[in-house]
Amino acid sequence: MECRYYQRMDDGRVECQLCPHHCKISIGKTGICRSRKNHDGMLVSEVYGKPCSLAIDPIEKKPLYHFHPGTTCLSIACTGCNFRCLNCQNHEISQVTPDVVDYYKLTPEDVVSLCLKHHCPGIAYTYTEPLTYMEYVIDTARLAHEQGLWNILVTAGYVCKEPLADLLPFLDAANIDLKSFSDEIYLKVSGGHLSTVLDTILAMRDAGVWIELTNLVIPTVNDDMEMIRHMCRWMVENDLAEVPLHFSRFFPRYKMQDLPPTPVSTLQMAEQIASEEGIHHVYLGNVPHQY
Repeated sequence: MECRYYQRMDDGRVECQLCPHHCKISIGKTGICRSRKNHDGMLVSEVYGKPCSLAIDPIEKKPLYHFHPGTTCLSIACTGCNFRCLNCQNHEISQVTPDVVDYYKLTPEDVVSLCLKHHCPGIAYTYTEPLTYMEYVIDTARLAHEQGLWNILVTAGYVCKEPLADLLPFLDAANIDLKSFSDEIYLKVSGGHLSTVLDTILAMRDAGVWIELTNLVIPTVNDDMEMIRHMCRWMVENDLAEVPLHFSRFFPRYKMQDLPPTPVSTLQMAEQIASEEGIHHVYLGNVPHQY
């Protein structure tokens, strides 16, 4: 499937214009996401119609706590991600090339039919980074809306404005992973920039998309309480005080095996700060039920 967001270059390379990396890709190579490849001067999505994961999930798993709670969604994912998070929880499918993972063959029409067959009111594009297979998401989301289904995006929000604008008319809800409130930490841990993610959040707000934010709190990495306070102040200053904020507990994964799990007390401090700064709905994730 030819990608929509790229330009050909004089030397046979292509410049992908889906995300701020603007990968300049030689023939036969892929961009950072590993799923968009230069085929003889044409940028092609290697995962269009090839989801590697399908599941029916409670909507709270996304997590979305204030968007039709108690309902389910058909979760779908293709391989690939335009971040390189050292703590990635799904690295087996996000940090690999498509050829090493089994997949289903499902057109956008097939996905919508599957959702209707299982009586799910919506589709969640999740588990990896759905923005890296944007064409598949948009085509599926358009058909889903025609059938009265919701479209839910679970994303790190690293995308350029034009492709995001093409998706927004079909998007009903999103959980955005706000990894920290420091550009330095974004670059070090994920390989991207904070400002783009903030722009994505505000664009979704302006488009009327239901938003919830998740902040995975990692010991010694992004657990500075003053930084968390600044993040919460930014939310309030940008009319996001009603947006549910999920502080999630870190567990050692991928290339961060040497760090301990986040103490529950750290999340509780973050929760207290968020409440002090005026965030109305704060939740703790990956913690024992008694907390």
